Amino acid sequence: ISGQSVTPQELSATAVGNVNGNNILVSDIATVTEGTPPNYTIVTADGKPAVLVNILRQPAANTVAVTDEVKAELDALKSTLPKDVVIAPFYDQSLLVRDSIASVRDAIILGLILSVVILFLFLRDIGTTFVAILVIPVTILVTFLAMDLIGLTFNLMTLGGVAAAIGLVIDDAIVVVENIHTHILRGENRVTAVQLAVSEITLPIIGSTITPVVVFLPLAFLTGITGVFFRSLALTMSVALLTSLVLALTFTPILAERFVKSKSGRTHEEGGPVLNAIMRPYEWLLRASLAHRLIVPIIAVVVIALSFVLYKQLGSEFLPSFDEGAFVLDYFAPPGTSLDETNRVLNNVEEMIKATPEVESYSRRTGLQLGLSITEPNRGDFLVKLKSNHARSTDAVIDDLRDQIQTAQPTLDIEFVGILSDLIGDLTSSPEPIQIVLYSDDKAALSAKAEEVEAAIQKVDGIVDTNSGVIVSGPAVTFKIDPQAAAKMGVTANDIASAVETVMSGTVVSTVISRGRPLVARVTFPKETANSVEALKSLPMRSSNGSTFRLDQVATIAYDKGQTEIDREGLRQNVAVTARISGSDLGSEVTAVKAKLAKDVKFPAGMTVEYAGLYAEQQASFRELIGALAVAIVLVFLVLLLEFRSFAHPISIVAGAVLALAGVLLALFITRTTLNVVSLMGMIMVVGIVAKNGILMLDAVEDNLEKTGSLTEALLLSGRRRFRPVLMTSLAAILGMAPLALAIGSGSELLQPLAIAVIGGLLFALVLSLVVTPTVFALVAGRSVTKPKVFSDAVTDGEI
Repeated sequence: ISGQSVTPQELSATAVGNVNGNNILVSDIATVTEGTPPNYTIVTADGKPAVLVNILRQPAANTVAVTDEVKAELDALKSTLPKDVVIAPFYDQSLLVRDSIASVRDAIILGLILSVVILFLFLRDIGTTFVAILVIPVTILVTFLAMDLIGLTFNLMTLGGVAAAIGLVIDDAIVVVENIHTHILRGENRVTAVQLAVSEITLPIIGSTITPVVVFLPLAFLTGITGVFFRSLALTMSVALLTSLVLALTFTPILAERFVKSKSGRTHEEGGPVLNAIMRPYEWLLRASLAHRLIVPIIAVVVIALSFVLYKQLGSEFLPSFDEGAFVLDYFAPPGTSLDETNRVLNNVEEMIKATPEVESYSRRTGLQLGLSITEPNRGDFLVKLKSNHARSTDAVIDDLRDQIQTAQPTLDIEFVGILSDLIGDLTSSPEPIQIVLYSDDKAALSAKAEEVEAAIQKVDGIVDTNSGVIVSGPAVTFKIDPQAAAKMGVTANDIASAVETVMSGTVVSTVISRGRPLVARVTFPKETANSVEALKSLPMRSSNGSTFRLDQVATIAYDKGQTEIDREGLRQNVAVTARISGSDLGSEVTAVKAKLAKDVKFPAGMTVEYAGLYAEQQASFRELIGALAVAIVLVFLVLLLEFRSFAHPISIVAGAVLALAGVLLALFITRTTLNVVSLMGMIMVVGIVAKNGILMLDAVEDNLEKTGSLTEALLLSGRRRFRPVLMTSLAAILGMAPLALAIGSGSELLQPLAIAVIGGLLFALVLSLVVTPTVFALVAGRSVTKPKVFSDAVTDGEI
């Protein structure tokens, strides 16, 4: 074949041999037709043939920017395409990113508004409130600039950090403004009031801001996906807090001198009727607590016991449930299922997806896997996108489709997974939530026991999409060559393999030009030859002396139903039984699975069982975060020890911070929120915030003690003076977190547990900071309180 332009007719007339002077033409031994290349994959979009293009961004690239540029290029490309060719995005991650960022942005704005309302209700002064209002957006703007300088981008975690920091950022402004406001109400002129207020509060506010920043330090050393998630959040919050500290001590006083007016004749009216009404029962409670201070250890024991009970009642998972409005449906037909048969089954599945009212669009690939690499023809996946206003939740749609598919196609193994969960699974090499890994040297025992384990866990409520992990690579036709017979015929193993390859898939012998296009010339056998073991046995071959013989004269040909694939890890044979969950949490389901296997499955000697998957990643992350929490508590204690130079203050403040964690667990229990890496992050934040309030509560105890000579009276004066700022900062932080806790908008569910944890901890800590912390201080310090050198002596007699 010369490679010149030819037609099928010209190829048919090509001579390929000569016998007794007669040419043997291609048409004498074969039929030449213009065919199509072999089809190994099927890709559809909304049930129609399609070309699927996956566009991935570089790790450092911006998802939204890349998407916008791709859309611009596609718009330019559309004009060059035929009218019947449609380019349509079937999954656009930037939509989720935009919606999530918009939701967090709205949470920031709403939290800011609520915090400002609290300021005005407590201060009842427009000028003073305006100063605090103006400081907050400036703090956020400077935080954004600092984020840009250190390479942080706008994403769900960094904006979540800003949203979570709103209540904390406003704390510093509140403390400074409230102290200035107090001096103004005493009749002092603006300049004097600002100078005295700032000098009094500088060291306490530095200590109270550094404390939560120190809490975030251990998070910088988190590894794995947890580190990826929370390192940027912690860094953003630290930047915001340090920015608020600097502005509170510099920008706020400047604004106060300009906008806060002197108000003489109103000394001691700073409380107002509502606050004064609350103050009276508070003073009674604090006085009673100080008089019976030994009851505090009993209360602490009760709180710790309550915490333990609540902890046992909470479910656990790696990340909170996250409705992305899309999901992936992986499917596996029985081993050996042809592409055509798999396609027939999936056409039925497509009809079910198409009939689901919440579905906006879907795409399907068969014979392809992640990265669009070719795999077996019996497997593939659907990517299903739901309408933006879908009536049912994504989980409800998945449960409905699962029931339909399992009823109509019982031989089809299916697995539903969220897109974010799928990505996290790929990043952690733990694609399934539950993996029960069996190890044994006995291959047959592994396969049998894996099937038994799968059957057992299928009976556990909440367990879905199980897979035994037993993979049969087949069926197959095996050829066992007889070396002596092959040598006698003068053929090699390669000769036999080439002949069989020609029968099964054809052999490309040349390339020809047809109508200006290059086409391969492929020699093939009829399908009935390739599909029949008997036909393969009788396949004629030529020996070295020119005679012909049957293939089964030199090889034994047999049909093999398939061999079981066995993975190895560290030279140990293993099979991983996998499962997903529905309507429950990961921790509860793993506990139920362990109990079920302990009851119903007896493992033979020499076989070991390990639990892997996302559950193992969850446990590792929990250990890291609990370790970070412990380190944070130690760091807070050391910072307080350095700041106050006595043990009484750190013990009192840290005790209150630790006991506040009971409030976190109670809030999670009441709202039916699981314990996950996000809520654990909230726990760590609570320690820093509560310690911050504790510092404000105890910073003037020594000065008050010098004036009163009584520790009880000194603590009562501190409580009376710090009641309003502690209440204001706590309520501002709580209301700043409220929009996140309500999870309004796409993506906000991811940060909801953090907000719930912080709100619960702060509500519980209000009593702790105002009552328990002073009482513990009295219990620990007794009469041995000495004034630390770190505090300024600038407090005037009119402070209290």
